Amino acid sequence: MSEKRTATDKSTALSARQRLDTPRGSRLFNFQIDVEAVGRVGERFARFLGTGRYLAIQTIVVVVWIVLNVFAVRLRWDPYPFILLNLAFSTQAAYAAPLILLAQNRQENRDRVSLGEDRARAEQTKADTEFLARELAALRLAVGEVATRDYLRRELEEIKSLLTPQDEEEPRPPRR
Repeated sequence: MSEKRTATDKSTALSARQRLDTPRGSRLFNFQIDVEAVGRVGERFARFLGTGRYLAIQTIVVVVWIVLNVFAVRLRWDPYPFILLNLAFSTQAAYAAPLILLAQNRQENRDRVSLGEDRARAEQTKADTEFLARELAALRLAVGEVATRDYLRRELEEIKSLLTPQDEEEPRPPRR
């Protein structure tokens, strides 16, 4: 029995590459991407693009860029049509648009999950309300069959009125 255990231990100890019963993985470079991490970074970037701080920074950079290229004769790395600045804006837009769409898709997924939870909560609330309405109706019916204080008071008054005329008709013996 100890021989069988050692043989089994040896076979499990072999790497997947050495075992013949396990297929090999792809020989191509396996590039792993954490989709959630990329999504979180994209959302942060999209959130930053929608702030006043970003617009102020971008405006300052553009103004400095234009001023340096128009007035600083020696520093003209991008003359008047500002082709390099235009290329920078195009590159920024090429990356910003998909990241904004990614952030919108992730928000849509969160909204969809939240809406599903809200629907379930609303259905549960409706079911609870209907149950309580049925219970209240049952209590009203049960109370209608029970003798209430007002009903007893009326009955006693009626008995009293029936007894009172009889007492007056019969002469009372004088008290001593």
